[in-house]
Amino acid sequence: MKENNKTLIAGLVAVLSAVGIVALVGLFAIHPQKEMLLGEADATEYRISNMVPGHIDQIFVAEGDHVKAGDTLAHIGSRQVDAKMMQAKAARSAASAQSRKAKGGARQQQVQMAYQVWQKAKAAEEVYKKSYDRVKGLYEKGVVSAQQFDEVDAKYKAAQADCAAAEQQYLMAKEGAQSEDIAAASALVNQAGGAVAEVQSYLDDSYIIAPCDGEVVEVYVKLGDLVGTGAPVVSILDMSDNWFNFSIREDLLKEIKSGQTVNVRIPALGEQTYPCTVRNIKVMASYATWRATKTLGQYDVKSFDVKIVPQEEIEGLRPGMTAILVEK
Repeated sequence: MKENNKTLIAGLVAVLSAVGIVALVGLFAIHPQKEMLLGEADATEYRISNMVPGHIDQIFVAEGDHVKAGDTLAHIGSRQVDAKMMQAKAARSAASAQSRKAKGGARQQQVQMAYQVWQKAKAAEEVYKKSYDRVKGLYEKGVVSAQQFDEVDAKYKAAQADCAAAEQQYLMAKEGAQSEDIAAASALVNQAGGAVAEVQSYLDDSYIIAPCDGEVVEVYVKLGDLVGTGAPVVSILDMSDNWFNFSIREDLLKEIKSGQTVNVRIPALGEQTYPCTVRNIKVMASYATWRATKTLGQYDVKSFDVKIVPQEEIEGLRPGMTAILVEK
């Protein structure tokens, strides 16, 4: 009898346990626990590229370094750009010399030389004029032939032309360069200066400069590497510009509005919660959509990317940390 009683009691306990488990399962099924909304911390990352192709000849930072805006991160050496700068400076010097010459006019020795040439041509004209007058009188009297008269006439006219040309050369030397020549020389100086400025901009761009305060998270190059235009050199993380990304199904989105204040807990930083603001809500791509089976009135459920921004700086927060959206 005792053995039968024990067996009966054990069976009764097993039945009651099974009934209790079924009851608990039913209770949880009727009142399911609220889903935990998980997100991830993120921050603005600047991937800094070069403007000038060349070899990496200096690297001034390492991964993990903290830098300030304007700090030099690396330098790219380019012998081609250096050679272009030499050419541009030489062209600028030549243009400046030409401009000074145009503005200064001819030297005194050149003016004097032009005057002497004019006087020489003037004297020759006078000699040929006397010969012309004498031969003309003889020709009119029939003493000399027409051919002799024509020869003297041609020489006299040539002497007149030479004298006039020499006079104009003297006047030009005396007056200096024309305004058009001076303007053209000045334009050449400006053009050469622009070429120097252009090459100087290439030299300035050969220095990789930090655009903001932040932490160096990756250096993509090594000393001596050949990099082309637009190749990434250094990546900087702006730790002051951070936020949380949450992927939330639309059926859980009804209580979250843009501009709303919510609380976020970061398990890596303890149990403290931080007030944040819902900045943006946008639908995610179709791959994040839960597809219904079209039975029992089900429908497709889209996922939304919710960007939440801390209202104040969170010390110790780093990109990649898990964030939990908690109720107020």
